[in-house]
Amino acid sequence: MRYAIVGFGTAGYHAAKAIRAGDPAGELHVYGDTGLAPYNPMLTTYYVYGKLDRKGLFPFGELAQLQEQLGFTYHHERVIKVHAQERTVETASGTEPYDRILVATGATAFAPPVKGLEPEDSFLMRTVEDAQRLKDRLDRGDVKTAVVVGASMAGIKVVEVLAKYGVQVVLADLAKTIFPLAAYPEVAAMIEGRVAKRGIDLRFGVTIDHMETVDGQKTAFLTDGTAVPADLVSLCIGTRAATAVVQGEVEINRGIVVNDRMETSVPGIYAAGDCCEGNNLESGQHQIIGLWANANRQGRTAGANMAGCEAAFEGNILHNITHFMDMDFIGFGDNRIQGEVLETGSPDHGLYIRVVLQEGKIVGANILDDYRISGIVKNYMLRLFAGEQGKLPDYQKAMLLRSGVPEKFIDKLEGKLHG
Repeated sequence: MRYAIVGFGTAGYHAAKAIRAGDPAGELHVYGDTGLAPYNPMLTTYYVYGKLDRKGLFPFGELAQLQEQLGFTYHHERVIKVHAQERTVETASGTEPYDRILVATGATAFAPPVKGLEPEDSFLMRTVEDAQRLKDRLDRGDVKTAVVVGASMAGIKVVEVLAKYGVQVVLADLAKTIFPLAAYPEVAAMIEGRVAKRGIDLRFGVTIDHMETVDGQKTAFLTDGTAVPADLVSLCIGTRAATAVVQGEVEINRGIVVNDRMETSVPGIYAAGDCCEGNNLESGQHQIIGLWANANRQGRTAGANMAGCEAAFEGNILHNITHFMDMDFIGFGDNRIQGEVLETGSPDHGLYIRVVLQEGKIVGANILDDYRISGIVKNYMLRLFAGEQGKLPDYQKAMLLRSGVPEKFIDKLEGKLHG
């Protein structure tokens, strides 16, 4: 059996491990255009900040080490096309056959062009190359002012990096609040207050319109007409699924469409990670769930099925966990869904929780300042979405109590959910 994996991020790595577990002797080919071992895009800002050395970006080890462990041939070149009918992979070097193939091409950062913004002053934050480029620029010591566009998890991490380098930062977003896809407005206001106290200039309802040089200073003009100095601009607006290699070959919505075995509309072609969609257990809809843990599960599931084993991945829920500026933010579920609100704690005293309930289920939760309880809340929500009605186990209650969650709050929450 000849296996091929296109893209070698965390989904590709976990698929390779599962293939080897199910078929130790199969021929395995990995195609990657970076020449790098799998890395976590969310760690790139940690490297620029100095919290991680470059080696820390690669949690599974170096590429040569992984090749030896998993026994695959690495092709350092970009895949142009996967041809479904011919069962071939096309690169600049030619075409090669496959029996089963995984597309794990991930997602790419995107940003619209900004008039007047010079390429050397424009920065994205997704890849190791992006991180190295920003680090090199900041290490030059000539960046005094910056504009970050995108009040997202990536955007706030770039803001944190710039502030550490002593850069005066403006964070702008067309949305009305920070973390608009994850934080409830009330929680967003708490976060914004903390960020503003750190000297960050927050501008909501606006974005960058164009750049000009005014009296020798590079200047960003925002859509509300205001002008701010900006030696560099970081565009943290979003990502898009990288699906070009199978365009016209398999079914694609916003991402590649897969079933719970991670198989596409064409037998023998699988997809996993940020390039494909997954099942949102809360909404029941298929959508891209761009999370590291989600890609791991999808990759393992795809690899097992490619090797002839039986595996299924039922899906996940939307969730975000990030640490920045000495605070934690955790968001679960869809923050657009309204319902009964339960809250406990204080944003000024180490722990705050806001839970939204609807029809006997937790539909969303925000937690400030204690990431340790995030796993308990997430797993509880997953069990409820799966139709299980069991209350929290005693050991998990004990963990919540030790973290400062009042027993009355736990009892009230379980009473609302289970009667």
